[in-house]
Amino acid sequence: MKITHLRTNHMTNPLGFELDRLTLSWITESGNSQSVSQAAAQVVIAIDEEFNDILFDSGKLQEIDSLGYNPEIEMKARTRYYWRVKVWGDAGDEATSDTAWFETAKMDELWEGKWITPDLDKETHPLIRKTITLPDNIVSARAYICGVGLYDVEINGKRVGDEYFAPGYNAYDFWLQYQTYDITSILDSGDNAIGFMLGNGWYKGRFGFDGGYHELYGNEFAVIAEIIVTLKDGSEVTISTDQDWKCALSPITFSGIYDGEVYDANQESKGWTISNFDDIAWGSVSLTKVKTESFQARRSLPVKIMEERKPIEIIYTPAGETVLDMGQVMTGWVRFKTNAAKGTKLQLQYGEILQNDCFYRDNLRTAKAEYTYISDGSEREVQPHFTFYGFRYVKLTGFEGEINIHDFTGCVMYSDIDETGTIETSNPLVNQLFRNALWGQKGNFLDVPTDCPQRDERMGWTGDAQVFAATACYNMYSPAFYQKYMFDLREEQKKIGGSVPFTVPTVKPKDDNGFIGGHGSAAWGDAATVIPWTLYLHYGDKELLRQQFDTMKDWVDYIRRVDEESGGKRLWQEGFHFGDWLAQDGPDPQSPMGGTDSYYIASAYYCYSAQLVAKAAAVLGKNEIAEEYAKLADEIKQAIKNEYFTPNGRSAIHTQTAMIVALYMDLIPESFRPRVVEDLKEKLRTDKMHLKTGFVGTPYFCKVLSENGANEAAYTLLLNDDFPSWLYAVKLGATTIWERWNSVLSDGTISGTGMNSLNHYAYGSISEWMYQHMCGIKPAEDVPGFRKINLSPKPYGKLQFAKATLQSASGSIESGWEIKEDGALTFTFLVPFHTTAEVILPDALLETIKVNDRELVNSRFAAKQEGRYVKCGLMAGKYVFDYMPTASYILTYSTNNSLSDLLNNEETKKIFEEELPEVAGNPIVQGPFAEKTLREIVKIPLFSRFAPSEKLDKLDKRLELVRQ
Repeated sequence: MKITHLRTNHMTNPLGFELDRLTLSWITESGNSQSVSQAAAQVVIAIDEEFNDILFDSGKLQEIDSLGYNPEIEMKARTRYYWRVKVWGDAGDEATSDTAWFETAKMDELWEGKWITPDLDKETHPLIRKTITLPDNIVSARAYICGVGLYDVEINGKRVGDEYFAPGYNAYDFWLQYQTYDITSILDSGDNAIGFMLGNGWYKGRFGFDGGYHELYGNEFAVIAEIIVTLKDGSEVTISTDQDWKCALSPITFSGIYDGEVYDANQESKGWTISNFDDIAWGSVSLTKVKTESFQARRSLPVKIMEERKPIEIIYTPAGETVLDMGQVMTGWVRFKTNAAKGTKLQLQYGEILQNDCFYRDNLRTAKAEYTYISDGSEREVQPHFTFYGFRYVKLTGFEGEINIHDFTGCVMYSDIDETGTIETSNPLVNQLFRNALWGQKGNFLDVPTDCPQRDERMGWTGDAQVFAATACYNMYSPAFYQKYMFDLREEQKKIGGSVPFTVPTVKPKDDNGFIGGHGSAAWGDAATVIPWTLYLHYGDKELLRQQFDTMKDWVDYIRRVDEESGGKRLWQEGFHFGDWLAQDGPDPQSPMGGTDSYYIASAYYCYSAQLVAKAAAVLGKNEIAEEYAKLADEIKQAIKNEYFTPNGRSAIHTQTAMIVALYMDLIPESFRPRVVEDLKEKLRTDKMHLKTGFVGTPYFCKVLSENGANEAAYTLLLNDDFPSWLYAVKLGATTIWERWNSVLSDGTISGTGMNSLNHYAYGSISEWMYQHMCGIKPAEDVPGFRKINLSPKPYGKLQFAKATLQSASGSIESGWEIKEDGALTFTFLVPFHTTAEVILPDALLETIKVNDRELVNSRFAAKQEGRYVKCGLMAGKYVFDYMPTASYILTYSTNNSLSDLLNNEETKKIFEEELPEVAGNPIVQGPFAEKTLREIVKIPLFSRFAPSEKLDKLDKRLELVRQ
């Protein structure tokens, strides 16, 4: 056995984070062990790395859960704690982990440091510095820092840390977070210099709706810091910000989230963070105050340069422009080398798409998205400090002579989150779709789950965040990232009686009610319930649920108050709602409002969120609350049935989304489900097997189809490649998910500039269906965190194979399938240590299945036949199942049925003769080749010219409609 992924509060070795309650987790891998599950575990915490001074020892306990163990210890400020775990397997073997650690911040200690602000014009970007003298025998040193808007810190000429955009983006007036840095290796005995560089950021720069607002939280630059140095004798030296620090003009003459940055190297103070720098001419600073309700240790994961990419091409456009093509829409910036002559102005402008083969950025609206560097004549490598861009293309201006593509590096920036999931299929377009959704997540997980990273918006829209949450948890290890977001949501929520803003953090300045962006919309506000429940399902840590339970409950209570004040009908029929945002079925093609009644959607989420509160309460042992909200959900469900469905179960709102949410959110009696499923399938056929859904209906569409006997229709939606569909964008070269189904028209022109992002991850939620249904990896509600796994992959004949891997909270999971040339099916599964899995094999006969080359019926595995499925329980291990299916997985008549089968059915014969008359009427085909499938026949040179692929695809689609 081997123990890996030791995490404290879902972070690896966190330094200086707010630790509300300690949660330790880890993963045990079987390796070559005979053990398949944990028999017991022991957690030990010490204050020294050698574990001589043990603070906590759980002892050997059976009940310790690796998904989330909460040792009760009293933590001290500014202290590093070491911990390790020992695991005993059920076969008697054992393993001990490496050592992990966590270090507390200042906690409740008073600050000696003071907020200081430069005595400069409020718009002038400052440098702030001080020289300090330290004694010998330094053992350790920490810096506790916060600066607004954004800050960088240097000590002795070296940048401290590898993160950017500190202190992060949150509701600064409610809480402000400081960062902790280990600076032991940077400090020297004797003289040292410390310097801060400040930028506007979200705090005082332009940001928000309609082009943004200035000074959302404050109007001056400020910084606070304490450097605490521990000496060998145990004493401490503290250096704090006060009025003795000095300031000067920064070489950054402008910075902004939307507009970029201007850096004049000629204004640099060379060596300003070296101890012998002469700052006699520098100006003074003043004490100031930064208004916030709570000043606390960090919750934000650091934003870092997580990947680097080289441009794939330099393009010289018809307009005479020089443009870098990074080959991928990404978030971050381009770093470049230069030795331009003194005074040369180099400019980089960022955009997502070319138009008429020329650089284009009109869809960024008012965001300038540019970087300007004014050279001092020196040779160096240059990158911004206090801005980021969403881009694929970079227009270069001012670069003289031949440009070397190797001088440019794309820096991909997002919060420090590990990738956990992969998907691969036999279809390159589907594979690209998966990558597009993953890149959309990377591009928008920059401290806040934003809607888009490029235009004058970049805000934490709650609707986008909740519909994508499950996909996010498959793709990347997301609990700590979402915990910070949900903490912010809670702080906002407390100010408005349990409601939830449209964006978190909400955008200031405040109106009379405290918000400018609005609040209380269904699906958007339901981030309060959906995200905590999703985190619990994926990571199995009850603490994630406990921390946000009041958030969940207060949101539903807010809706209930609105309901009571409007008559207590157990429907939500008040206020503004985004509804099925950007759906294709709205009455006005120019409007983003979909065709499904927004009050119906609101009432559906009212019911759904009440259900989630009831479930969460039950998990946490709050049984009376669970009963109360289950009863409330039942009352809403009855009201929805009475208001929106006929006595025979027909949906009075005849849209795809209306029926999808009824099925997904369990809004209707079980007796209504067959009718609604059939009506949805008929509606889909009427809509020519294309989705018409928006932000609400789309995430659930394929899941509803696959879970209700219409898996073929789900695959049809996945594989459609004309508008509107996921693969439409892929075929047009998209490398991320678009905001609109037709963000770019089929001729390559952008469809509009008012609201048109090419990196908008919401529709990337199709990846959740790909993990859960195409590949079959799904967590079980009764045993979450993938401690119990539902493995139910659903093959489909237009794909030869599909497979997924997931580094889950319980360990590595694999699930894949392949259709062999003879039609046989092979499934491959990897079940991690200390988990169980229920495998459901479709169209299978128990006596024909082999597992790991042995007959399943004679194996040790409990398997049973249930209709056309075989169910089998598995423990940890790797498994290969083989069998010949009882029904074809090439699910179209034209690819699987012989020609005689097609011609013996009047309906299919008519379609066949209409689409391929040359083949249908050929006597040779009807003779010796009649028992061959159509795809076999068209390989014969005599006939292949009559059946090109586009004709076969059209025939397939018509025949599939018959089958359905």
